[in-house]
Amino acid sequence: MLSSVLVTALTGILFQSVPGAGGGTVARKSASDELKPLDQPAASALPTKQLPPEQMGDIFMARKRFREALEEYERCDQNSAVIANKTGIAYHQLLDFRNAMLEYRRATKLDRHYPEAFNNLGTVYYSRKSYRRAIHLYKTALRISPNSATVYSNLGSAYFSMRRFPDAIGAYQKALSLDPNVFSHASTTGVLLQEQTVEDKALFHYYMARIYAQAGMNDQALQNIRKALEEGFKDRQKFIDEPEFAALKGNPEFVELMKKEQREL
Repeated sequence: MLSSVLVTALTGILFQSVPGAGGGTVARKSASDELKPLDQPAASALPTKQLPPEQMGDIFMARKRFREALEEYERCDQNSAVIANKTGIAYHQLLDFRNAMLEYRRATKLDRHYPEAFNNLGTVYYSRKSYRRAIHLYKTALRISPNSATVYSNLGSAYFSMRRFPDAIGAYQKALSLDPNVFSHASTTGVLLQEQTVEDKALFHYYMARIYAQAGMNDQALQNIRKALEEGFKDRQKFIDEPEFAALKGNPEFVELMKKEQREL
């Protein structure tokens, strides 16, 4: 099953850049575009006089200075769903789930067609293990934004936590079809939270191996097979018998993984 957000992290929360309500987007940054370390001189790193408070808040968020981000967002238009959502994310990162929930709810009331806020509110319920509510909110977000790989990924995680494995696989496969890199994004700033935390890591990696193998993404499938075995997945025969892994049987790495597991048993 899956654990609460930000607590038992496999890869943690990811921020995805998507169009925000009211216009504008938050751009995804590559590794070379990341902000300089926090010990850079403040004068050159944070040109406070040149930037409006929302942009300053975004810079503080990128630097993980969440309380300072909150101060900047408080200076913004409080009738903006985008600002309410960003404020919720700042509280979320501070593990203040109560205020995060209040802000996400406020964002959904300010804009009933803002999928990011519904998704993020779902992640709070997910962290509280209220999986049915989380699923409802993820589905609401998908009705508004039906091609969001991130929300499908979150929906899969909620189904997985309820051990509704066929539904989880379907949601994960849809996420992968929309974005082949959805499960391996690097952390960036943005307005949409992605849940990738697990308790049963072995089972999670087993299912991810199946999904990747079925999609023909053999390198990723092999990585997840290895991780599943490292996390203690015991039923090695599944990797040998299940049709999704048929194309891997002649792969030297797959053969070695199966032999290695046999020796350990």
